[in-house]
Amino acid sequence: MTTFTRRESLVTGALLLVGGVVVGRPATASAAAAAPYQVLVFSKTAGFRHDSIPAGIQALRDLGAANNFTVTATEDSNVFTTSQLAAYKAVVFLSTTGDILNASQQTAFETYINGGGGYVGVHAAADTEYNWPWYGQLVGAWFHSHPAIQQVTARVEDRAHPSTAHLGTTWVRTDELYNYRTNPRPNVRVLINLDESTYSGGNMGDHPIAWYHAQGSGRSFYTGFGHTIESYSNQAFRQHLLGGIQYAAGAGSVPPVTSVEGEAFTSQSGVQVAGHGGASGGQTLGYIDNGDWAGYSQVSTAGKTSFSARISSGGAGGTIRIRSGSAAGPVLGTVAVPVTGGWDNFQTVSTTLNGSGSGPLFLTFSGGSGALFDIDTFTVG
Repeated sequence: MTTFTRRESLVTGALLLVGGVVVGRPATASAAAAAPYQVLVFSKTAGFRHDSIPAGIQALRDLGAANNFTVTATEDSNVFTTSQLAAYKAVVFLSTTGDILNASQQTAFETYINGGGGYVGVHAAADTEYNWPWYGQLVGAWFHSHPAIQQVTARVEDRAHPSTAHLGTTWVRTDELYNYRTNPRPNVRVLINLDESTYSGGNMGDHPIAWYHAQGSGRSFYTGFGHTIESYSNQAFRQHLLGGIQYAAGAGSVPPVTSVEGEAFTSQSGVQVAGHGGASGGQTLGYIDNGDWAGYSQVSTAGKTSFSARISSGGAGGTIRIRSGSAAGPVLGTVAVPVTGGWDNFQTVSTTLNGSGSGPLFLTFSGGSGALFDIDTFTVG
């Protein structure tokens, strides 16, 4: 097996922290978004060139013809001016590679996104513009390496987004599976992650592969899938791309996401705040034993369909039950917490919720004897 290596970045997110609760800026479509719009597909390469680019362009043209948007495909970076970009609701970086925009073109694109434009990064868009920190924030994470093309089971964390609403809780597909130098999760909303136990060559543990986030007044969507020519004739992948474009263009509604510090509970039984240097804010919800619980009166379960938590366990591991209304309320979903090998070794676990909640959120905990696990942060969406 051959592994190829390139470079990396960190990201920053558009989040508002209020009383331990981080509210992600929602991206909602207006009625006007249903009107015809234009999308720019940019596929310039200054490094490796994917032979799937023509198939990708055609797939995007087909999607546009069927979904009320017009595609303009180009590899001419001179289109990156403030006046020309203003014509487009979204710009797709389709397996771009290397340094492809000069300083003035970069400035024009920053102005476009910060002013409300949309970005869609596909596959090697993460192998692009390593010396441009703002772009690193926009794409979410830069490429590190990849194993050979192979089949993987991907786990769909968020099925409320237009790019994933057509998928089940898992998605089996064959593609080239990027590793990233940094995990984008703290600063983006992860849509899909890879189950590294189902293929060879993953090196991230918690392994996001598709995500979205706000940047300035604009919207960013990225998917690491899309290496193979065959991907672009796959209807599930086409729908994934379509939903990403619709979100980026402001033509697809996305429910708001709430991120909560675990230690921000408003009621509890048995748990305490624990200090950990690697945790968000340096603290976690800790000292969790079998039968303990924590309540969050500031977090509503109404309409929630997804839950993820950043956890660590140097103890027994166990189970989190997500409940509505009280510690004995209806169970909306359940997620297993593995032993991570230490209290400072964090992983992310996720599950779907049944959407029937109405009251405040409660978490109840079960497992073996002694300390079970800690919760750093969790999100509901």
